[in-house]
Amino acid sequence: MKTLNLDLGEKSYPIYIGQNLLSQKELLTNHIAGKQVMIVTNITVAPLYLAKVKALLSAFTVAEVILPDGEQYKTLDTVNTIFTALLEARFDRTCTLVALGGGVVGDMTGYAAASYQRGVNFIQIPTTLLSQVDSSVGGKTGVNHPLGKNMIGAFYQPKCVVIDVDTLDTLDDRQYSAGMAEVIKYGLLGNVGFLTYLQDNIEALMARDKTLIIETVYQSCADKADIVAQDELESGKRALLNFGHTFGHAIENTLGYGVYLHGEAVAVGMLMATKLSKLEGFINNEEVKQVEYLLQKANLPVAINSKIDYQDFTNAMSVDKKAINNEVRLVLMRQLGQAFISDDYQPNNLEQIIKEFL
Repeated sequence: MKTLNLDLGEKSYPIYIGQNLLSQKELLTNHIAGKQVMIVTNITVAPLYLAKVKALLSAFTVAEVILPDGEQYKTLDTVNTIFTALLEARFDRTCTLVALGGGVVGDMTGYAAASYQRGVNFIQIPTTLLSQVDSSVGGKTGVNHPLGKNMIGAFYQPKCVVIDVDTLDTLDDRQYSAGMAEVIKYGLLGNVGFLTYLQDNIEALMARDKTLIIETVYQSCADKADIVAQDELESGKRALLNFGHTFGHAIENTLGYGVYLHGEAVAVGMLMATKLSKLEGFINNEEVKQVEYLLQKANLPVAINSKIDYQDFTNAMSVDKKAINNEVRLVLMRQLGQAFISDDYQPNNLEQIIKEFL
């Protein structure tokens, strides 16, 4: 097992990464203060891992809420289901919520924890690659709105993150590839050595070599933890983690949540940002091809395969958390592995890229 610490002063917490961690109850129980535990999961994950997690919590009063599965259910209505379960079970403010599932479950559980009785403890047990390398770490919680993705939420840190990579054994290939998009993001935005590692090992990673997966999850979490520790509330550097996301969120919003998995939309968005970086004069065509090749080797889309209206797409881009005074800020690359936030790009270059992909 590898252990990382996300350094946020009094809000610091450990991230445990390894195999067979769902048999080590102390990883959970050491971070539960009260006697009441609510496990939040979904209809896909519950049959696989709910009983295993409940077995670790025999010393506590345990209840569960099982949600529908899918990005389209990441709404306030679904979060209200969690609140109802907590109230019906008469859970008090010393309770702990445990998020058992992918990014949607984790984001909604964290938001419910931030809001229930104005804040209760929660723990992340991410079961998808995407949630293990990205959404479970850093305390971003929330839900989608029909007009914008993740526009309702809170920064709220868990007490710990338990990443058992054995849960990836039950993850289908499409979801696994979607997670690889967020992994590749870390190499492109600020870690050239990690990018080279991914280029050298992508085939073995796609074959699910466990040793490489553990190292890859660890490095991804380490990169994210380093950025979050410097900028917890995304007032500056943390916005770099949104590389490809402004385009990707617009794809999800205009096509409908769930048509493209989040990681698939981000993959296309990263290629759009890469090509815009080329038009802006920062990188060359060979570097664009490197990015495209790596995404394809990870079985990720590099095009939008459905028709989207240009105006609808640009409207969706404008509803973005990085926008200030209605100006869309984008994460671009000065070179591979060196991203920066820009509101100084040429509008005609942006228009060209959007029209090329639409």
